[in-house]
Amino acid sequence: MDRRSFLLTAAGAGAAGLATAAGFQRWQEITPSLHYPGRSDGHFLRDRGALPPPAQVLDTDVVILGSGIGGLSAAWQLDKLGHGDYLLLDGPEAFGNAAGSRYGDLACPTGAHYLPLPGPESTHVRAMLADLGILLRDPDGEKPYYDERFTLHGPEERLLRDGVWHEGLVPHDAQDAAQHQRFFDQMARLRYARGKDGRRAFVFPLALSSSDPAWTQLDRISFAQWLDEQGYRSATLRWYLDYCCRDDYGAGLARVSAWAGIHYFAGRWGQAANAGENALLTWPGGLAPLAEALANKAGPRRRAGTAASVREVDGRIEALCFTHQGGQPRTFLVRARRAICAMPLFVASRVVEGIEGYGFDPKRHLPDYAPWMVSNFLMRDFPRELPEAVLAWDNVVYGGRGLGYVVSTHQDIRSRPPEKTVFTAYTALSQRTPLEARRWLQSATLAELLDLAASDLRQAYGWTFAPCVERVDITLRAHAMAVPQPGFLGNPGLAALRASTGPILFAHADLSGLSVFEEASWWGCQAARRAAA
Repeated sequence: MDRRSFLLTAAGAGAAGLATAAGFQRWQEITPSLHYPGRSDGHFLRDRGALPPPAQVLDTDVVILGSGIGGLSAAWQLDKLGHGDYLLLDGPEAFGNAAGSRYGDLACPTGAHYLPLPGPESTHVRAMLADLGILLRDPDGEKPYYDERFTLHGPEERLLRDGVWHEGLVPHDAQDAAQHQRFFDQMARLRYARGKDGRRAFVFPLALSSSDPAWTQLDRISFAQWLDEQGYRSATLRWYLDYCCRDDYGAGLARVSAWAGIHYFAGRWGQAANAGENALLTWPGGLAPLAEALANKAGPRRRAGTAASVREVDGRIEALCFTHQGGQPRTFLVRARRAICAMPLFVASRVVEGIEGYGFDPKRHLPDYAPWMVSNFLMRDFPRELPEAVLAWDNVVYGGRGLGYVVSTHQDIRSRPPEKTVFTAYTALSQRTPLEARRWLQSATLAELLDLAASDLRQAYGWTFAPCVERVDITLRAHAMAVPQPGFLGNPGLAALRASTGPILFAHADLSGLSVFEEASWWGCQAARRAAA
């Protein structure tokens, strides 16, 4: 329900009108807190701030620069190989896009919030989950057995359309039902499709997908163009597909490669003995508990620090790193046989000296990065739902400005609902170009940011949502994820970094051209194997 409709309805409803007025007044009183993870260190690097001489020199065999999923996976893999002589540096933000936050006992994500069940090709993810006690039995089997505390339970998803909640996220459309069915049947067939090299056409990790041109040529056009060619013109279907692209890639189907758009549906094939096909793994804190479990494996070999420069010196690596203490930079030098650069490429391009010598030209090969907002609403109470509606884990508004909201306490198993919860709203600023979106984030007022962050929640609950809100924290990720635009599969700069075997190795989801856990962990594990060798 939009604001005008809600106010007109409430105005004629006596007590309801008073409640709306109180909610509106409460909304004016809410001042969100803004968080810019990694921005100060990032801007320091961008502006080439002056650094003092290093106060300390550390020697190690392998240094891992960045503690996102790529860096954490590299550390985990080194441990599994029995190679314990390494140092893991957090970088500008510990855990990167897998970070989370807390309000006392309540955990919530400030980045990614789920992990799909890994398919048969994602053996590295299965091994990792088994090592962490999340996958309990048969990691190499067709249907492993998972700890049910972490498999998403129902009600899983719902969609608000025309003032009514519907189960699932695919809009029900009797008029275009045949077109919907044709699309999903086609995706099911493509899941089994193979190229002349014998590999499945669409898998995680992307490196194991078929390189047959019959499939890779789909990367030449946008997903929207491919849908046009296939005759998929249903407005409801295209809204859903656009939502999926914005959710995983930060951009709509008109900007995303057709190969990437199809891969979203045909690439995942996760099964489990005790969960449905393509079920999800999730935690109240999103992926942060998973990242923390991996970080704990590193123990004292992990420390704070951001690399300001990385260079080769006589066949070895020197990384000048810094931390901020009391507002002032403090530096230390790390010397290593090899470095694993597990940072986004827009950062690596400023940090790795002579990165062009690795075959990567930032001016030509750097992908576009989509900005995101992740907004946590600490709720002192649960807002009243529409009649016959049950709160789900993921709640999406058809045609909404955001990507919906997830409920942090959904996985809690209690005899009664908790007194408080956290609603986490996700927003991809995909209606603007990435550069325009970043400029808007810099100039937007607190009121404008809050208006966008809460837009889906207001449509779901009207102004009566506001009295339930105790606090709002908005995390702004200006370079949240690489967008897999047409041509991303053939990016020669990414291919060169993937093939690097020198003293500096690269490990980040950016090497695949899209930002998902399976890709980041794959390149982390690959780099660790090369470093240990």
